[in-house]
Amino acid sequence: DVGEIYSRLLDHRPVIQGEIRYFVKEFEEKRGLRELRVLENLKNAIFETNEHILPKCEQAMHDNLNEAFNRLQAANDMIHRLQEREHEEMKLQADKLMARGEECVAHWEELMKEQRNKQAEVDEEHRKAMERLKEQYSEMEKELAKYVSF
Repeated sequence: DVGEIYSRLLDHRPVIQGEIRYFVKEFEEKRGLRELRVLENLKNAIFETNEHILPKCEQAMHDNLNEAFNRLQAANDMIHRLQEREHEEMKLQADKLMARGEECVAHWEELMKEQRNKQAEVDEEHRKAMERLKEQYSEMEKELAKYVSF
């Protein structure tokens, strides 16, 4: 019976296996209870959210979205009116600019006509002066020719 004494004194496997089974059983039971509590808390939180918080959030969101939509619509209308005014002002400025451009063109044409008339006058005076000078030089040459023949 040495084997039996040896197994009782030195072989601790049956005891260790029993302890391990007990530890695993306790761990799974406690873990299961802890997970059950967590799941129960989650269920309560989801119920609270669905029944109370979600409707309040939906109502607040609906109210705020309507208010934001109304404000955006008012801002859009104001911007549209500003754009119309700006467009009208730009049209008036363009019309004024066109009128000033036409005035400038008319003034320029008048100025050019005056310049052509003055140029014609100056050209005529120059031509007359050239004729006088030619006559004067031809007379001077005739007089010089008289003195040269002496």
